[in-house]
Amino acid sequence: MNLGVLIPLAIFLIAIFVIGLLASKTSMTAKNGFLQDYFLGGRELGGFVLAMTMVATYGSASSFLGGPGTAYTVGFGWVLLATIQVVTGYFVLLILGKKFAILGRKYNAVTMIDFLKARYNSSAVAILAAIAIIIFLFSAMTAQWVGGGWLIESLTGLQYTTSLFIFAVSVLVYVIIGGFRAVAVTDAVQGAIMVIGTLVLLIGVIIAGGGVPAIMQDLLNENPRLVTPFGADGSLTAAYVSSFWILVGVGVVGLPQMAVRAMSYKSSRAMHRALVIGTIVTGIIMLNMHLIGVFARPVMPGIEVADKVIPLLALEVLPAWLAGIVLAAPMAAIMSTVDALLLLVSSAIVKDVYLNFIKPDATEKSVKWISFGVTGVLGIIVFLLALQPPELLIFLNLFAFGGLEAAFIWPVVLGLYWKYGNKYGAIASMITGIASYIIIHFYNEAYGNLLGVHTVTIPVVLSFLAFVFGSLAIKQKAFEF
Repeated sequence: MNLGVLIPLAIFLIAIFVIGLLASKTSMTAKNGFLQDYFLGGRELGGFVLAMTMVATYGSASSFLGGPGTAYTVGFGWVLLATIQVVTGYFVLLILGKKFAILGRKYNAVTMIDFLKARYNSSAVAILAAIAIIIFLFSAMTAQWVGGGWLIESLTGLQYTTSLFIFAVSVLVYVIIGGFRAVAVTDAVQGAIMVIGTLVLLIGVIIAGGGVPAIMQDLLNENPRLVTPFGADGSLTAAYVSSFWILVGVGVVGLPQMAVRAMSYKSSRAMHRALVIGTIVTGIIMLNMHLIGVFARPVMPGIEVADKVIPLLALEVLPAWLAGIVLAAPMAAIMSTVDALLLLVSSAIVKDVYLNFIKPDATEKSVKWISFGVTGVLGIIVFLLALQPPELLIFLNLFAFGGLEAAFIWPVVLGLYWKYGNKYGAIASMITGIASYIIIHFYNEAYGNLLGVHTVTIPVVLSFLAFVFGSLAIKQKAFEF
C-alpha cells in the first residue's frame, strides 16, 4: 500500500464529497420541485458545466481503463477507432439541441422516457423504453463498478471485493444525497481532472519510453501490425472501423444518459458554448488515453490484465504523489459515469414506472425517499453483479451502448424531426432494434461479425426501416411541433 499515492487520491474523494454536498444544498433550496432538481438539475446548467458533465458521463471506465487496455493489446488501430469519438458531444447537442430542450420544457419532461411518452402519446412506448434502459444500463453500470474496484485494488493491494465495496460506498453517498445537480457539478471538476491527468501521464510514458521515435521502433520490432490501422491481429477491417463510428459517434444521440443532458441547460448560449468546449475536451482525452495505452506496451510489456495498464503505468513512470493525482482522472471518469447511470435508471423506475403507472398521486415527500431508496438498492444490485468481472471492460460497456442506441436513436431523432412518426413506428423500431441487436450480438460472438461490420450497424438500419414502415402502415394525424 503506497501512502504517497493514496493521500492525493483520498483528498480528491473528500473534495468530491464536499462539492456534491454543497451542490445538494443548492438543489434542496431550489424552486423547481424535487423531481426537476433531483433528476435534471432544475434545467439550469451553464455551458462549461454542461460540456464537462457530457464529457465526464461519456468518458468512463471504458475510456480510461478498457480503451487504453484494448489499445495496449491491439495497437494504433484502436487509437484511430477511438478518436472518432471526438464528435460525440457535438452530435448530441447539434441534433437534439434546442428542439429537444424546447419540447422537454413544453411536456415538463424530466427524463427521455417522459419525452417519448408525451411525443407518441403511448404508455407502451414508455414501458418499452424503461425496460430497455434498465436492462442495458445494468451492463454499463456493472462495467463502471468493476473498473472502480480494479483501480482501487491496483492502488491499495486490497482484495478486489473490498476495493469494490469502497468504491460503491464512495459513489452512492453523494449520488443519493445530491442528485443531478451534485452529479453535474462534480462532473465539471472531474472533467478538468481528466484533461490534466491524461496530459501528465502521456508525457510520463513518452519520457519513460525514451521518446516517441524509440517507442515506435520498439513497437515495430515486436509486431509491425501494431502501428497499422488494422490491429495486431489484422482484425480491424475498414468496414468494421467505419461502422464503429455509428456506435461511438452518431449513434450516441440515442444514449439516454447523454440525451437527458440536452434537456438540462439554461439557455441557447450555454448550449453553443458546450458544443465547442465539449468537442475540444473529448478530443484531448480520447486521443491521449489511447496513445498512452499503445505507448505503454514497450514500457511495461507482459501486463496480463490489460484493463489495469493505466494504474500500473502511472505507478511505474510517475512519482508516487503525482501518480495519486493522475489516477484521480480514471477514478473521476468512472465515478462521473456511475452517478449519471444510477440517476438514469433510478429515474426510469421512480418517474417513468412508479409515478406513471403505480401511484400517480404520490406526495413529493414520499417520492423523495423512494428516489433515495431506489438509487441505493440499484447500487447494491450492481455491486453484486460486479463481483465476477469480465475479461475486458470495454466490450461490456459497448454492448450496453449498442443496445440503447438500437432502441432509442430513431424514436428520439425522427420523433423530433418527422411529423408523421407515430407510436406504431416507435414501438416497431424499439422492438426490432433490441431484438435484432441481441440476436446479432450472440451470432457475432459465435461466428464472427456479420457482413464484417460492428454489431450495432444492422440493428440501427433495421430499426430505422421498422420506424418508417410502422408509421406509414398505420397512419395517425401528423404531429404538430
